[in-house]
Amino acid sequence: MKKIASIFKNKEIVNRIFFTLMILLVIRIGAAITVPGVTPQGDFSDALSSANAVALMDLLGGGALSNFSIFALGVSPYITAQIIIQLLQKDVLPALTELTKQGQYGRKKTEMATRYLTLMLGAVQAYGIIKTMENSEYIAINMELNFWTYAYIVTLMLAGAMTVMWLGDQITEKGLGNGISVIIFAGCIRSLPIQISTAFKTWIGTGDMYKETTALVKGSFQFALYILAFLLILAFVVFIELSVRKIPVQHSGKSGGQTSSMAKASFLPIKLNSAGVIPVIFASSILMAPSVIASFITSDTSAEWLKIFSISETFTMPWFDGSTWDMPWGLLIYITLILLFAFFYASIQIDPETLAENFRKNGSYIPGIRPGNETERYVKKVVNRVTCIGAIALAFIASLPVILTLSGIFGNNSSLAIGGTGLIIAVGVSIEIMNQIDGLLAGKTFDEVQATAGRG
Repeated sequence: MKKIASIFKNKEIVNRIFFTLMILLVIRIGAAITVPGVTPQGDFSDALSSANAVALMDLLGGGALSNFSIFALGVSPYITAQIIIQLLQKDVLPALTELTKQGQYGRKKTEMATRYLTLMLGAVQAYGIIKTMENSEYIAINMELNFWTYAYIVTLMLAGAMTVMWLGDQITEKGLGNGISVIIFAGCIRSLPIQISTAFKTWIGTGDMYKETTALVKGSFQFALYILAFLLILAFVVFIELSVRKIPVQHSGKSGGQTSSMAKASFLPIKLNSAGVIPVIFASSILMAPSVIASFITSDTSAEWLKIFSISETFTMPWFDGSTWDMPWGLLIYITLILLFAFFYASIQIDPETLAENFRKNGSYIPGIRPGNETERYVKKVVNRVTCIGAIALAFIASLPVILTLSGIFGNNSSLAIGGTGLIIAVGVSIEIMNQIDGLLAGKTFDEVQATAGRG
């Protein structure tokens, strides 16, 4: 309570919170405006309640896709573009790699390249969504179907995506937290009250529809177990997000050659989940790619072979002896991609070779480990072990709703499935915002807090 009182006494924090809420309100209003000429069908929302790649896009768009609104793309193209640029900077394109060494100028050029790529990806993504939803009869286009109609809808969706990006930049500059993360966070927590309400109605009932005493007691017990399971999974996600492997670091007697950050710390922190939700987002984008590509080639985007890329369906695959194998192949591919991208992105975040070289230059060393190659091998071994645990935990949480849905625990009501990407994002952003608030309460400037969060 004392901390809450301190927050409301701090004028800067209050102003930033108010500004952030106003921007989120504008985004919610935009999310309610359907693209002119397009009518969502009745079962569209139900389709988005299942755990699949399209549902993740709806999550990243703050729920705007369920209305097929002008903000339907949300920040999904921008996030995908960011990931691709970061991957290309990993000694793939020398020009982009060089930009990482050019300070503020390099960051501006990289951001410009990211936004241009966002436009291209957004156009492809928008058209793929339109065709997929149209062929699946989730939307009806009330205009003549020709090139200009699709160009018109794609342009509106692209304009909406760029507007959301601009609003996110305003939150970063004048609000609280990273704008893009906060927008996604708002979309994640939006569905939580609905999910709890649905669970209550399912097992207990409402109003005059309360069940008989025996069924009511049983339903109350089931609902209590559901809430308990949700809290346990929430605690597990918080534990994963806060878990850090600390490698002890000692410094030589002279501090003049040390960087300020190393002078303040006696350990090297390695987060258990250093990649965040980026592996999940990228894995979902890859699984969506076949449907998007198919939409450019044929109108039959509901072909049976595309089910192999659906994480929420099983696919019957013929075997060598003439038998068939019914397996959730899409889910298995999804989990494999998450694990691979978690390791890959961790290698981007933490470069043992560069780290060992910086240790040598700064006169720092790990106790019991020789500087140079031995330090590099040790750090690489620790990072791989930590990433292995974090990747498995991330894949488990991300795939848990799908596993629960396929198991039939909640029957046909997939919206009751707990866990998932949204929970990871919500916890991560909440921790980030609280750290920034703590920094502001400690008397730091907002730029200093943002810089610290960026290093974290």
